[in-house]
Amino acid sequence: MKFFKPFYIQPRFFYAGIGIVVLFALSYFVPLLFNIAQLSILVLALLFFIDFLIIFIGKNKIEATRILPDKFSNGDKNVIDLNINNNFPFTIYLEIIDEIPEQFQVRDFKIKDHITTRKTKSIQYHLKPTERGEYHFGSLNVYASSIIKLVAKRFTFNHNAMVKTYPSFKQLKKFELLNINKNALEHGIKKVRRLGHTMEFEQIKDYVLGDDLRTINWKATAKRGQLMVNQFQDEKSQPIYSIIDKGRVMKMPFNGLSLLDYTINATLVISNVVLKKHDKAGVLSFSKKIENIVVAERRSSQMQLILESLYNVKTDFFESDFSRLYGNIKRHITQRSLILMYTNFETLDGLNRQLPYLKAIAKNHLLVVIFFKNTELNSIISEKAETVQQVYDKVIAEKFAFEKRLIVNELKKYGIYSILTTPENLTIDTINKYLEIKARGLL
Repeated sequence: MKFFKPFYIQPRFFYAGIGIVVLFALSYFVPLLFNIAQLSILVLALLFFIDFLIIFIGKNKIEATRILPDKFSNGDKNVIDLNINNNFPFTIYLEIIDEIPEQFQVRDFKIKDHITTRKTKSIQYHLKPTERGEYHFGSLNVYASSIIKLVAKRFTFNHNAMVKTYPSFKQLKKFELLNINKNALEHGIKKVRRLGHTMEFEQIKDYVLGDDLRTINWKATAKRGQLMVNQFQDEKSQPIYSIIDKGRVMKMPFNGLSLLDYTINATLVISNVVLKKHDKAGVLSFSKKIENIVVAERRSSQMQLILESLYNVKTDFFESDFSRLYGNIKRHITQRSLILMYTNFETLDGLNRQLPYLKAIAKNHLLVVIFFKNTELNSIISEKAETVQQVYDKVIAEKFAFEKRLIVNELKKYGIYSILTTPENLTIDTINKYLEIKARGLL
């Protein structure tokens, strides 16, 4: 119970008071208990006075700081550090209540600990945000009490701090090994054998044993009087666009995050992969209109631009306008590009409404449509049906799962690549598809 701001009476004080009241009540039947109750009141009052005196004498006896990261990584555990210094000449018992942002909806956050004489203790706790945006912290409240624990004094620090929550930049470290090696394979990235050439001319050189005879330059050979061959290198700086559907279909939740959040996290990682592979990375989002445009470039500041553009993207709950998207791509993306389109189709009818625009985009660009399996259906399909209702539910679930596979086949008919994946495998599957396209020279 708080009587005024810096003062807090511990519950044991009230428990002792209740015990004394009980003694007074029982003294009606046992007169000796009246004297014991009076003595108990005196002892309690004396202990209260001593506790109050030693806790409230002096200033700045407790010093504390909350150390926040520069930014939070969405969907990941982020560390918050608390450094607390005890300047009392005795051990202090603490109750720490940090006013964490309202987005976490935690009403009972409390840390109990103790610090010995004139020592500093570091305490850590973790927060896992599930939304991007600004997170505002309140005060850091530290309640200090002595070993008597009848009174606690409140110390307040670090008023009103704010941290921005960005897409999961922690995944960038996880997928930093982008040249295929043992560690990357352990993360699920596949090693793809090169099946062709991306024909970017580098130079004409003398033929040496082992050169591909198909690359002989006959004009240069006739002029020089000896075999000359064209030398090619892997084509660099190809434009790769991540296009994010932020309509209502992307609001579906999975393990605390929406499909849009998984998509944005994957976009951040694949953009980093693209830049490491010496290609140009760009992004845009669409729903009723086209927004968050970052033109595909390969510059040192590109990742920061993409991070800032994705930082506060929200769904607007409208049906996405694919015709507007097609018009924007036709006007502004003139060079043939790899387009990774993140969206979601639940039914074949839903795909057919947008298929004319997807086919039109695929005429000038290499289009990969990325959409999601409904993981909740898998549990229904795998369960044994024992009732009529369960049989009905299982048949409907199998129908929807089959329709997802039909969507893949329908896209394939028109030369449109697709990725049907689960949210947790989205990043890995997208990286693998990009590496496959690069290795096969399809772009």
